[in-house]
This record gives sequence, structure tokens and C-alpha cells, in this order.
Amino acid sequence: MKEENLLGAFMPVKEISFNRIFLYSGLAMILLISTLSTSGAVVKEFDSEWTQDIVVEGGRTVLVEELSATWCTSCAEIDPYLQQVADSHGSRISIVTYHPTDGEDAFQPPASELRIERLKITHPDIGSTPSFIVEGGVARIGPESWPDVQKDILLKETEKQSYTKLAFSISNNDQDYSASITKFNPTSTDFNTQITFLLVKHESKIPDGFINPGENYRDRVVVGYASCNLENNSISNNAGFDSATTTNCAEDFGVTFSEQGKFSLILIHEALDSALADESSSLGTLGVVEFAYRDTIDQSQINILPAIIISFSALGIIWAIYEKKGR
Repeated sequence: MKEENLLGAFMPVKEISFNRIFLYSGLAMILLISTLSTSGAVVKEFDSEWTQDIVVEGGRTVLVEELSATWCTSCAEIDPYLQQVADSHGSRISIVTYHPTDGEDAFQPPASELRIERLKITHPDIGSTPSFIVEGGVARIGPESWPDVQKDILLKETEKQSYTKLAFSISNNDQDYSASITKFNPTSTDFNTQITFLLVKHESKIPDGFINPGENYRDRVVVGYASCNLENNSISNNAGFDSATTTNCAEDFGVTFSEQGKFSLILIHEALDSALADESSSLGTLGVVEFAYRDTIDQSQINILPAIIISFSALGIIWAIYEKKGR
């Protein structure tokens, strides 16, 4: 597509200052690179010494939910690269993968099935693998949809200006872990919400006897799900955690679990299932923060060029149009 056709979709080309587009686009790129390089992601190197509690704080992270299956050929092909995508965005996105209870998947964790059922409240036709949903948005189906997923991520990052500020502490006692919320400063809502812990297992080995068109491991498999209803301070779900306890969700909601391998623990502020069902809520999350205990990826090997190009062109054009309308 020629440049004049792209811009013409917004306004006549002659009314736009290309110097300003270039200037604003360059600024957008600089801001993006700055965000990537100063990411506040909390990733602890696997097998490193861990003697003190770790506090994880944030909230603005964008949640990307994937529906996958161990028998799915295209899922197996893209799985090794998705962690690189997540790392290239730093703490800005968190990718989680749900495996179905279908009699054929090698994992079939109850926690994943519960989250799939939650997705079906707003996406009743979801079922194809792989499928990606960014912050409750449109279901993007198939690996060829990844450019659309990237655009969705960029859009949600731009939109997520108001968010719940979250923090939790996590401790390790010989591979027995406990985590508890330490900060909850919610954004305003007019619907009922819950706080959720998701346990995500990295490098899950596929047992023998299952169809496996890819490598022997899959990543980011959701194996734990516990939620605390902020309306009545009760535990709504607990699948995959040893325990989930609270007396007041916003002050002491906590989980315990045992894990010998690599994992991520994600804290989310989101709508109750009932609020999703009666369409009284926002589809996206209100706040997300992640802690990861795994190997880190060499940032020099991650290709962030696609994200930069998208931001360079899209944000630059948007800013130029905004300035023109403001005159």
C-alpha cells in the first residue's frame, strides 16, 4: 500500500505535514524503546539463591490469553517463540496458555478449564487452536493472526491509562511457595470484581502416549487458578493451589503451592464471572502484575523491530492527525 493511500484514509494528504509525522513518529519510537529498556518485570533467574521474600508491584501489564492444545500442530510450531515475544515487551504484557479438558490434550489442568469456561462467557464460539484474546477483545485465530494480536497489544497498552495498582510478596521454603497480596489500590468500577492468582508452569514436559507434533515441552501452561470475591470476601475458585485463604481479599488474599520447576505467578484484578455474564463490566482486566521464576532470555537475541515499526507508523500518524484536528 502506498503511503498516500494509507494517509488518505484519514484526511487529504496535502493537509498533513510529513515533517511533523516523521518527528512525532521518531518520538514515539524513542518512548517505546525507553519503555522496553527500563521494564520493571520481576524475573528471578531459575536456580539462583532465594532466601528473602520478593515483592512484586505493578498493574498496567496487558493480559494475553491463548487457547492451545498439545496435539495442535500450529500451536507446537509457535510455542517456542511466544516467550521471546513476552520478554521483548518486558513487564508490559503477560501471556498465559489454557489447555482444554478434551480427552486428548496431555495436560488438561482443571485451572485451565475453569479459565476457558470464563472466556466462553464473552466468547461463546471459542474453541479453535491456537486462539489469542488480548484483554477480552476479539478472538484472533491461527498463527497467521499474530500481526492482529500485536496491533491489539499496542492498542490496549495505549488505552490502559487508568488501572489498579497491585503488589504481592512471594517466599520460597525449599520449593514450597507462599504468596499474599500487599497492595490493592483499585481503579473505579461500577461492577463487582475479584482478585485472581494464576499459576503458570514453564517447560511442562509432555508425557508419553499423547499426540505431540512438536517439542517435548510446552510453555506458559496455566495450572493454578484461585480467585477472591471482593463483594463478600470469599474464595470463589481454587484449582491447582495447595491452599487459597483470606479474611479480607484486598488485604490478605494468599495462596500456597509446591513447584519443582520453573513458573510464573500472576495477580489480576478483574470482573466477576456474573458481571461478565450480565454484560455490566469491562471485558479487559483492571490490573495485572507478574512474577517469573525461570531462565531469562538474552535481550540482544529478541527482535523488537516489528513492535517498533508498528509504533513508529501508527502512533506518528495518529499524533499528526490529532494535531491537525486541534487547530
